Amino acid sequence: MSGFLQVSGLRVHYGVIEAVKGIDLNLERGKITTLLGANGAGKSTTLLALSGLIRATAGSVVFDGVELQKLQSYHIVAKGLVQVPEGREILTSLTVRENLLLGAYRRQQQIDVDSDLERLLELFPRLRERVEGAAGNLSGGEQQMLAIARALMSKPRLLLLDEPSMGLAPMLVQEIFRTLRALNQRGLTIFLVEQNVHQALKIADYAYVMENGAITLFGPSTELMKNPKVVEAYLGG
Repeated sequence: MSGFLQVSGLRVHYGVIEAVKGIDLNLERGKITTLLGANGAGKSTTLLALSGLIRATAGSVVFDGVELQKLQSYHIVAKGLVQVPEGREILTSLTVRENLLLGAYRRQQQIDVDSDLERLLELFPRLRERVEGAAGNLSGGEQQMLAIARALMSKPRLLLLDEPSMGLAPMLVQEIFRTLRALNQRGLTIFLVEQNVHQALKIADYAYVMENGAITLFGPSTELMKNPKVVEAYLGG
């Protein structure tokens, strides 16, 4: 089955340790796909390999017909595959506006950048209220919104997110996931790594479960939500 992003036989090593063990993934255009699993399963390593931030030791990553494995990370961003990192990694000494504009550093048309900035401040009204303030003064939830908005400023066609709900209060988690669903409804393809399995399965179309570097389950999210192994391991059944 062909997809917007096709991953075949992906392997990643840290020295002699094999963190990702020959996995296959298929992401469809316009869908939300989620990658679930416990800490240390290899989920973040998978995202870093897709983004070119670490090098895979084997396998193929084809994004919209283009092999990414030999490209540098900034070339991968230029192709439209953009990651929101775990831990947000915003630049705390810069203003919210400056962080957002950094996301658009590759773009040439200033008028388009300005219009996208305005659109994102409409999507994230909390950021508008603090747009000239230091990003380090934002709450954890606001920093996560800024990290997502900064990535969106680069005009992604596929957005990768690594644990966007980490450390957030339940109300803010709901807000983040509502925003992701809204972005998807506007046509953005999303690949979500998330430990909040219930929320991830609620918004995703398709899901993979990763254990010890290998994919052990996959299928439509509605099916995995009823799978006894998923219920027992992740949903408190």
